[in-house]
Amino acid sequence: MSNVTAITGFILMGFSDIHELETLCGVTFLLTYLLTLMSNFLTITLITLDLKLQSPMYFFLKNLSLLDIFLVSVTIPNFFVHSLTYNNSISTLGCACQVFFMASFGSGEVFVLTVMSYDRYVAVCSPLHYDAIMNNVTCMLMMGASWSTALLLGVMYTAAIFSMPFCGSNVISQIFCDVPSLLRILCTPTSKGQSKAFATCIPHLTVFTVFIATACIVYLKPPSNVPSITDRLFSVLYTVLPPALNPVIYSLRNNDVKCALRRLQILEKYRQDPL
Repeated sequence: MSNVTAITGFILMGFSDIHELETLCGVTFLLTYLLTLMSNFLTITLITLDLKLQSPMYFFLKNLSLLDIFLVSVTIPNFFVHSLTYNNSISTLGCACQVFFMASFGSGEVFVLTVMSYDRYVAVCSPLHYDAIMNNVTCMLMMGASWSTALLLGVMYTAAIFSMPFCGSNVISQIFCDVPSLLRILCTPTSKGQSKAFATCIPHLTVFTVFIATACIVYLKPPSNVPSITDRLFSVLYTVLPPALNPVIYSLRNNDVKCALRRLQILEKYRQDPL
């Protein structure tokens, strides 16, 4: 426990040690930030005031613009102030707030984009029932669930990271408190543990990626009157490869399943040769 240090704050490295270059980066990001605010506020205003834009798609788009404003406001103003004052320190509470808001608004964008995809799916596949399916109550519930889940994930994500002690340096090689930099200075996720976690997760991610990618190619590819060999190949990969890999990934690599297999082999050997 001698290497564990009580860290009360962090140092953000920024882009450069040269003050003039850091200030130039801060001004550039500030201009980009202002343009982002203007475009998203304009979108929200138009959707709110124009009666022809009072549809579920634009309601979701307004929520997405609001999330964009919140997300970009988490890091850029703080970085601009740091670039002018040359003070790159941030408190632990401030760092935790950045992680919380980034996780919340980032995941919120994913949920809203998913809802928007579902909205377009209903509009294309069930145009006659669109108004009945995507009614005001449904839209409000979907948005409420998206925001609530995003905030819950932000709380859980932040609590999981800042409930563990930090070791060594308090320097974060970013312009804001990003999660990978914080994980590098946590006392518990050692390199051995990270390698084990990566080795455990990569087969799952591989199967998931193959399944999703091949399915998207099969179903989202423009229809053709003469199916090619590529179409048949991806159809085979989509239907055969995941079921073939699932037992290997989820069962045969499991220690309990391996033990059960050895017990079965011993039992079978005993039945064949009881003496």
